[in-house]
Amino acid sequence: MAVNIDEDTEFNDALRKHGIIPAREPTPPSPSPPPSPTFSDLLNDFTPSELREISEDAPDDETERMIAAYRRQRIADEKTLDKRSRFGRVYPIGRDDYTREVTEASKIDEEGDEKEEGTAVICFLYKDGIPRSDRAFQHVKTLAARYPRSKFVSIVGDKCIPNLPDSRIPMFIVYKKGDIRNQVVAWGADRERRIEELEALLIVTGALHPPERRAPEDRQKESSSDEEDLDSSSHTMIRIRNLTLIYEMP
Repeated sequence: MAVNIDEDTEFNDALRKHGIIPAREPTPPSPSPPPSPTFSDLLNDFTPSELREISEDAPDDETERMIAAYRRQRIADEKTLDKRSRFGRVYPIGRDDYTREVTEASKIDEEGDEKEEGTAVICFLYKDGIPRSDRAFQHVKTLAARYPRSKFVSIVGDKCIPNLPDSRIPMFIVYKKGDIRNQVVAWGADRERRIEELEALLIVTGALHPPERRAPEDRQKESSSDEEDLDSSSHTMIRIRNLTLIYEMP
């Protein structure tokens, strides 16, 4: 009779003891359960207006105070971010503008920047009619709107650097505090590049600020007045009820 060495039987245990069949593979440990969400995690997806409504429906005074405090902090953070969001589009420049709009602009500190880190300026050198350059320009426009704290400027390649060959287009030059932090030549010449790749590159060089990134629709939604009334919806009320149930659980 054939022996199934994977079975957990006394007979197989005896065979393993004498080295006739190999020892069983140890049972892998069960994965640890994910950590419980924090209070901030639960509230993070709500707008300030929604947080006001949630606090009014809180199960007790302590929870109401915590939600109200979190809401005040969110509003303060959004106001600070809005002040820093100075750009939001691509600024075309000429060669004579380069020093003022790029080098000198990168030396300007953001409002409230105690570290005096300056402003990230991404200079995009392009040429119309080159497919990889045209694709990169679309990516640049999207990222400029997505990261309004960083300044994006564009300039025709040979208008910036005389006799710049087309083989080096498109080019990215990243400045901060008056210095070049990174330079990328012929982006997309080897293969078609995705916007996520350009975004990751600029994040690594410190040209973008991912922790404070928000979708444009979120910025529009949260830029309303602190006291603006929110229209009730079934989706919002379901989320409010779910949050209340979480904090009523023992």
